[in-house]
Amino acid sequence: MKNMTQPPANRRLAIQTAAMMVAGLSTWPAQAVATAAASAAGASFYPPIKPRHLNFPKDYGAHPDYRTEWWYLTGWLGEGPSAIGFQLTFFRSRTQHAPENPSRLAPSQLLFAHAAIAVGQENVFMHANRAGRLNESSLHAGTSDTDLRFEDWYLRRIQGKGSETYEGRFSDKDFSLSFEASTDQKVILRGRDGFSQKGPGPDQASHYYSRAPLRVNGHVQWGKQKKSLQGQAWLDHEWSSQLLMPGAVGWDWLGINLLDGGTLMAFRIRNKQSESIYAHVDARDREGQPTKNWGSLRWQASGSWRSKSLIDYPVPMDLVIGAELYRLVPLMMAQEVDARASTGGFYWEGAVSLMQGERLLGRGFLELTGYGAPLRL
Repeated sequence: MKNMTQPPANRRLAIQTAAMMVAGLSTWPAQAVATAAASAAGASFYPPIKPRHLNFPKDYGAHPDYRTEWWYLTGWLGEGPSAIGFQLTFFRSRTQHAPENPSRLAPSQLLFAHAAIAVGQENVFMHANRAGRLNESSLHAGTSDTDLRFEDWYLRRIQGKGSETYEGRFSDKDFSLSFEASTDQKVILRGRDGFSQKGPGPDQASHYYSRAPLRVNGHVQWGKQKKSLQGQAWLDHEWSSQLLMPGAVGWDWLGINLLDGGTLMAFRIRNKQSESIYAHVDARDREGQPTKNWGSLRWQASGSWRSKSLIDYPVPMDLVIGAELYRLVPLMMAQEVDARASTGGFYWEGAVSLMQGERLLGRGFLELTGYGAPLRL
């Protein structure tokens, strides 16, 4: 694992401000976990999430009235042991400061960005993260379509004839990636037409859609090595104002592009005993239609890996459906992200293969949060 380098001086003040106001904001494509004490304060300030028809392309863009939002793109490049996993995530967070407040210590909108690559054959994992306040120039989140920029990092959607392409780029001192990820598939609306429950209460929800599978071409560099590779990717976009249920400390999330052209998305929200207190699974065929092949899903650890931060993560992990056993096999174990300089804390964000016995069923990403300490906002 590569530790994040010290951020530039012009970013440190924003990072310190972000740490005070949004310490603990997670990277998971679901929503931020917060303490019950913070719930009442935020409930009346932010607009509630309610079922509605999502309107594209406008809903591809940012929703600045809501509390938190993210665009989360993950993928695999190449095949076999030389494959490379990557992620690029942008987060927007609305504070409770008034937009007309001119103080630099009172930003109304914050922007975060995380990026990582995992080079399987070399067991090399590199990551970086950034934090700052939205502005009209270098930090941008467009409201009419996907158009995100944090200085030289970006993610944007290009509408073509019969297909769409997401263009992105990120770089750090020792690694970089630029890519194009395209699809001719319809948007996958999660939950009930994009209204995704995150708990039993009607207010514990988000608006959530996915674009998967994406065909991706990438140009990746690490150290002195450069490669141009093809593969598949997955994009989640989610926004919410509400908090998760009391007692939640974190979540596990999974997004797999299946070899048969379908997709599998699943998540569970955990308590401090690592018991599932809310869970959901969404399987689609190659046409994007729901399938009945995946019913209720049980998560269980088949191993344990201790990171340099001394957190024990349950990887590899098994998925149990009835009498069927599936295993999530990491591209490498060391895929922990240190996000203390931006959204706060540590989390495991890793490229994984979905296996049944010796048979490969698909590839994607697994995210594990709240294992070192409960996530807080």
